[in-house]
Amino acid sequence: MPEAAPWEYSLYIPADPRAVTVCRRTLRLILTLHGLAHLVDTAELLASELMSNAVLHTKGPACLRLRHRDGVLQIGAWDADPEPPDPPRRLEELADAERGRGMGLVRACSDLWHWQPLSRMGHRGKLVWCELSVA
Repeated sequence: MPEAAPWEYSLYIPADPRAVTVCRRTLRLILTLHGLAHLVDTAELLASELMSNAVLHTKGPACLRLRHRDGVLQIGAWDADPEPPDPPRRLEELADAERGRGMGLVRACSDLWHWQPLSRMGHRGKLVWCELSVA
């Protein structure tokens, strides 16, 4: 079967907690329409954690980015805060923690995660992203 053509979607959102729900529902629709419904539950969890952090830790705009290329789905959250995220801890270390569970879930449920400085819309910021194998 031939490899699917690469694609990318970006959804810019305001710094509003309700926008995370918009991101989840949009992600679900995009993945279903591209024949990746088998990834929806995990991708939705990952996007929710990344976008919740983006909305929680910045006063400016945020963006959900979905990219599919070479059998890999990349889920990214851009926000206008240039500070790097706290490194994720192992889930076993988070049982009684009040913070840090989100990135721990991202680490545990994705194949790879990382962050990079990235400016958008005239704002210095960062992109925190993770990857899931499509296979």
